Amino acid sequence: MWTDSPLVRDAGAALLTGVAAAVVLRFWEEVANRALLDQKLCRKLVHITVGLVYFLMWPLFSSDDVYAPFLAPLIVVINIIKVIVIGLGLVKDEGVVNSMTRHGDRRELLKGPLYYASAITLTTIVFWRTSPISIPVICNLCAGDGVADIVGRRLGHVKLPHNPEKSYAGSAAMFLAGFIASVLYMCYFNIFGFIEKSWTMVGAFVIISLVAAIVESLPISTRLDDNLTVPLASVLVGALLFYFLGATTNLCCMSREGCSGSISTMVQMVLAVGSSGN
Repeated sequence: MWTDSPLVRDAGAALLTGVAAAVVLRFWEEVANRALLDQKLCRKLVHITVGLVYFLMWPLFSSDDVYAPFLAPLIVVINIIKVIVIGLGLVKDEGVVNSMTRHGDRRELLKGPLYYASAITLTTIVFWRTSPISIPVICNLCAGDGVADIVGRRLGHVKLPHNPEKSYAGSAAMFLAGFIASVLYMCYFNIFGFIEKSWTMVGAFVIISLVAAIVESLPISTRLDDNLTVPLASVLVGALLFYFLGATTNLCCMSREGCSGSISTMVQMVLAVGSSGN
């Protein structure tokens, strides 16, 4: 280990996470500026990749530092500030506008992109690696919602009866992408000893991703924003499922060394989905 200080290690991990996310974001900004891809497709590729790359970096952080859940999302918080100042017109950045908005209007940054970054930040701080709820929340938001739009625009000829703006193909793609990504990240975190793989958890992911896809297809998600409704639905269903499936024991704990020192544990205890540690 290059340092014995968890705080220093986590500061370094936060820096590496920021670099990785910034590289991915900059790549798509260049693609958008050069008009190499359709703007809507580019926006969704940003939506998918930035969050999932950020999620990949979580094992870099220590298990015994209470500041880790706050240091990890620093790059996301910086991005929140960035989209706010650009969205308000205080700073001009066509690359960000072209890669993150539907119609090239900077004011759109204050809706979907801001909700997206805020949802990831709150998920990190509240659930961190101390709860498997973080997995379906981020995977349904990033992979599920992102793939749904891409598939829906290309194969979504048959629309849903309750929402003509959504399609069967898009909703099915959201469910599958969110579920598959959740299982893959479960296996990924298991490699580092942060979570125990189980068919029970896989079954929970099926239900959470299915509910998230249904919620995303509803007109209310169109009126509000699916970057709000999808993570909210994933959190609520995940909390209920993991609690009633016995997640208050070892199933819920993603921290190898216990969760007693984390603020996320206290929040989960209030929600009755807290962990007692390994």
